[in-house]
Amino acid sequence: MDAHAPVTGTPGPGPGSVPRVASKARLQWDDVRQRDVLLYPEGLVALNPTGAEILRLCDGRRRLEEIMDALRQHYSGNAVERDVTTFLAALTAKGLVTWC
Repeated sequence: MDAHAPVTGTPGPGPGSVPRVASKARLQWDDVRQRDVLLYPEGLVALNPTGAEILRLCDGRRRLEEIMDALRQHYSGNAVERDVTTFLAALTAKGLVTWC
């Protein structure tokens, strides 16, 4: 899959696209699992710390490129584009991330 191709008819994920957690989903800390999870009506996605950090940045205001810049600073300039776009594309396909 092309990481910059539209997924399921939604815009992005491209550098100018603005991702946000879908209205049906909620990012929260799960005390039982001792980790962040993305809750939605049909279930949940258990997140590692990096996935949770990505989703916290998906606030509907930051462009994808701004999110990647913030992650590059945090991870000392490591290439993050492929991992971030793959992660967000998978959540977009499940309807858990939307793009504007």
